[in-house]
Amino acid sequence: MVQTVRIEAVARERAGKGAARATRRGGLVPAVVYGAKQEATLIALDPRDVMKELTKGGWQSHLFEVAVKDGPTERSIMRDVQFDPVTDRPIHVDFQRVAPGARIRVRVPVVFLGEDSCPGLKAGGVLNVVRREVEVMAETDRVPESFEIDLSEAKIGDGLRWSAVKDNFGARPVIAGRDFMVASIAAPTTEAEAAPAAAAAPAAPEPAKGKGKAAAKPAAAAPAAPAKKK
Repeated sequence: MVQTVRIEAVARERAGKGAARATRRGGLVPAVVYGAKQEATLIALDPRDVMKELTKGGWQSHLFEVAVKDGPTERSIMRDVQFDPVTDRPIHVDFQRVAPGARIRVRVPVVFLGEDSCPGLKAGGVLNVVRREVEVMAETDRVPESFEIDLSEAKIGDGLRWSAVKDNFGARPVIAGRDFMVASIAAPTTEAEAAPAAAAAPAAPEPAKGKGKAAAKPAAAAPAAPAKKK
C-alpha cells in the first residue's frame, strides 16, 4: 500500500501575496492545507523537505502527515506544487485534507513485471507504454504504491489493458465504461521501414546543351607579316 510520509511545518498567520513573499524571504515555502469541510490551515515548510519528496517521484499518490508545530497533524495528499519560472524551485504547495474512509483522486504509476521473460520482447518486439500512470479514485487507506502488469506471457501484437492489472486494491479508474489500453507489445521495425523514404538524393540534372557558359573561342591567329620589297 501507499506509504505515509511525515513532513514538519510551522503555522502562518496571514494569507495573501505579501505574506507569502515574506515567508519566502524567511527561507521557507508557503503552503496551505484545505478540504474535508474544515477551515484552511496556513503553513510554511522547509524547502529541503519539499524537494526531498518531489525527487522521490510518485508524490501525488503519497499520503502526508503534515505535523504543524504547536498545532494539529493534518492527514492529506500533496495536490499541487507551484515553481519559480526562473529558478524552478517550489514557491507554494497545496495539500488536500483527507478523511478516513473517503475516496480521493490520485495518479498511480504503472510497473511492468517479467520483461526478461516476455516472449514478445524476446522476439524483438517493443514495449509501447500508453499510460505510465493511471488516475483513479481510491480509499485513503488503500491507495496503492503502484499498479503491476505482468508481461511474462505477452506476445507481439498483444495489448495490456486495465483488466491486466494484477491488483487494483479496490480503486476505480477515472476513465469509466471501457477497458482502456495501458501498453502494448509492438512489432519490431524492419530494415525497410527504418530506411528513409528516399535512400539517396537524386543527382543534380545536367545542364541542357546550349545553355550555361559558352565555350571559350579559340584565339585569332596573328596576321602574317607583309612581304619585304626587293
